[in-house]
Amino acid sequence: MTATAWSTGELEEIATRDEMRVAPRRTDGTLTKPRIVWMVRVGDDVYIRSVKGVEGAWYRTTRSRGEGHVNAGAVDKEVAFLDVEDSDDLQARIDAEYHAKYDRYPGPVASITSAKARATTMRLVPR
Repeated sequence: MTATAWSTGELEEIATRDEMRVAPRRTDGTLTKPRIVWMVRVGDDVYIRSVKGVEGAWYRTTRSRGEGHVNAGAVDKEVAFLDVEDSDDLQARIDAEYHAKYDRYPGPVASITSAKARATTMRLVPR
């Protein structure tokens, strides 16, 4: 499979949804049980983080193949999980989007914007 871009409709759908189901692909090719995560859109890209940092089980599974499946409303896609370079500017923009979208949940937002969670930031790329 080759990487593609998100369509405008997919980006708009993702932006309006609070939750995404993420199922990383195991080394044997099977998908894990979907886990619910928060996602944000920055420009034409979609980002996710593990609130538990590198200890998060679903995050650890993304390390094995770097691919899986996501679902958010009408968006149902195979994706690649790409690590994000530790750019303070990009991480700050991602943090700002998490705050804008989820600030009604102050405790969880503090966790998802922590250094622990930032270390797991991934860009989702449709396949």
